[in-house]
Amino acid sequence: MTSRIRTENVDIGYDDKLVVKELNLEIPNQKITSLVGANGSGKSTILKTIGRIIKAAEGAIFLDGKELHEQKTKEIAKKLAILPQNPFPPLGLKVDELVAYGRAPYQKGFNTLTKEDREIVYWALEVSGMLTFAKRDLDSLSGGQLQRVWIAMALAQQTEILLLDEPTTFLDMAHQMDVLCLLEKLNKEEQRTIVMVVHDLNHASRFSDYMIAIKDGKIVKKGTPNDVMKTEVLREVFGIDADIVQAPRTGHPICVPFGTFHVKNRKQVVS
Repeated sequence: MTSRIRTENVDIGYDDKLVVKELNLEIPNQKITSLVGANGSGKSTILKTIGRIIKAAEGAIFLDGKELHEQKTKEIAKKLAILPQNPFPPLGLKVDELVAYGRAPYQKGFNTLTKEDREIVYWALEVSGMLTFAKRDLDSLSGGQLQRVWIAMALAQQTEILLLDEPTTFLDMAHQMDVLCLLEKLNKEEQRTIVMVVHDLNHASRFSDYMIAIKDGKIVKKGTPNDVMKTEVLREVFGIDADIVQAPRTGHPICVPFGTFHVKNRKQVVS
C-alpha cells in the first residue's frame, strides 16, 4: 500500500485529557478512506490533527515522508485541503468569491486573482456542478448546494489530498448521494486521495476503498469494507447487533442493525 500520510505514535488531547493515544495509521494514496466510529470516538479529532487544525501532543505526522511541523503552511496547503464540519460562510459573498479563497496558497500578499486563478475557480465550479450558481449569493443556496461550493473551494486549492469531516451532515438523502457521488468522481477521474469522517456505515462501505473503525481513540479494525463490516467489529465499535448482507447492485456489504449489544455483560437487546 502506497501512502503519503502516516502517523507515528500520535497522542491527541484537550485540556490535559488524552482523546487519542499512540495512533499509528497509514492513509492509502489515491483511494477513498472513511473513518467510522460512535460519537466521541475521536475520528474527527484524528482528521483535524492530520489537517493541522489540532496539534498533536506527542508523536509525529508525516506528509510525503516529512513531518508536518517541519513544512511551511503554504506548502502544505498546496498538497492538502481540509473541509471542517459545518463551516460557516462569510457574509455577503457570492459563490465564485468563496471558491476563490481556495487560491490563497498561491497568492502573494494581497494580489488579485490571475487569469489562471479564475480559470481554476470556474473549473472547480464546473466539476462540482455549481457553475450555473457562480454569481448567486451564498445565503440563497440550499444545504446541499452550499456543501458543493465548499468542496469546490477545496478543489480550487488544487491539492491531491482532500480531508472532509462529515461532508453529508444535515443533508437529505438525495443531497447526501450527490455529495458522495461527486467525491467518488473526483477520486476516479482526478485521482484525488480522499479521507472523510462518515456517520452512515452503509455510505462508508459503498463509497470507500478503505475503512478505519475507531473506538475510544484507538483503531479497532482497518481494511477494505469487507474486512471492517463484520458482526464482531460492529459489536465492539458501535455496540450493535447487525446482519451483514450484500448490496444487490454493487456487492458491497450493508449493515442491517436489529438490536444493541452491551459488551460488558454480553447482553443483547432487540430494538
